[in-house]
Amino acid sequence: MSLTMLSTPTTGSPWSDPAAYWGAMTRATQNLSGPIAAINVAALRYNALDLVVRASGLPIRVASKSIRVREVMDATLALPGYRGILAFTLPEALWLAERHGDVVVGYPTADRHAIAALAADERAAARVTLMVDDVSHLDLIDSVVEPGKRPAIRLCIDADASWRARGLGHIGVRRSPVHEPEEAASLARAIVARPGFELVGLMMYEAQIAGQGNSTGRGDVAIRWMQRRSGAELLQRRAAIVRLLRDIAPIEFVNGGGTGSLELTASDQSVTEVTAGSGLLAGHLFDGYRSFAPAPAAAFSLEVVRKPTADIATVLGGGWIASGPADESRQPRPVWPQGLATLGREGAGEVQTPLQGEAARTLKVGDRVWFRHSKSGELAERVASYHLVDGDRLVGESATYRGEQRAFL
Repeated sequence: MSLTMLSTPTTGSPWSDPAAYWGAMTRATQNLSGPIAAINVAALRYNALDLVVRASGLPIRVASKSIRVREVMDATLALPGYRGILAFTLPEALWLAERHGDVVVGYPTADRHAIAALAADERAAARVTLMVDDVSHLDLIDSVVEPGKRPAIRLCIDADASWRARGLGHIGVRRSPVHEPEEAASLARAIVARPGFELVGLMMYEAQIAGQGNSTGRGDVAIRWMQRRSGAELLQRRAAIVRLLRDIAPIEFVNGGGTGSLELTASDQSVTEVTAGSGLLAGHLFDGYRSFAPAPAAAFSLEVVRKPTADIATVLGGGWIASGPADESRQPRPVWPQGLATLGREGAGEVQTPLQGEAARTLKVGDRVWFRHSKSGELAERVASYHLVDGDRLVGESATYRGEQRAFL
């Protein structure tokens, strides 16, 4: 995927007319056999530029787990407003660092083989930053390669951004044990006191804001109240942590946010960069937000293989369930033709998915049904490549991690 494809201005928003949008996607892929995954270049372009606007001038670090296609990441990072990658494993980060100079591993690692590889490669050690939230992570690294026998390892502290609300308890995901400013400062002092390490960054991911839709029709008033209160608390606590850390080490970056919280995070003057990834390809989990409406850039299609009844059309495959709680939100969503739904007792199946509704009456064997995956990046683990569509034309094909024979997690 070339930079030109993403930097060309988007005319209108064709996805606002489902019949025209999915009709064009169908025409573009009519000679391909399913299952196929496709990226609509105009929709991706719109999403990439919309994220830049929402970030209000802060550079955006691209979350690789939400894409898992190197060509898409390369093209996005070539756009003004994007800088650096947030990887999800150290082996992946080492691979990406072969052609990218700023890769932060978003989660702590216990991969001894990868740590040894990092320590043996000065170029990679200068490009890759590891995530830590406990001195035990330092102990593990030292047990693999002694400090005097390796280049300095770049480290970023992951501080918990969840909200500890009086009377409500823990609101947010369970990440780092470091929550209070002094806890972060204590870890920072331990890092700078250890030979062979360099503290360069702080990350705080506010999942209860960035990853929680607030316009879904299910408890929206309570969710928005929680997000306002949590956001106000986080602005104060993160600023306090940053002040303490900057007295201890020359921090290069303070990372925060996600696709769902760019506006809030960008308003925090202690933050130097934001992270986004899901908003580029836009899994359907990101449909329910008040502040933005991403275009459905990535989708997959399956073919009808039988009609058990007049109002049921069965497609081959479909059970591409997203990670997280096992509920409807993690199911792939049939989006075209409109009005199709999975059966309650079967859902999206391993080898077949029956779809019911009036639209099924018009479908015949061989017809194409379009689905959107729940999470933006996990679809890439199911296919070797994405077909690139612009209008009603196929304009290219981009290999996924799987297509490049890479499986990191």
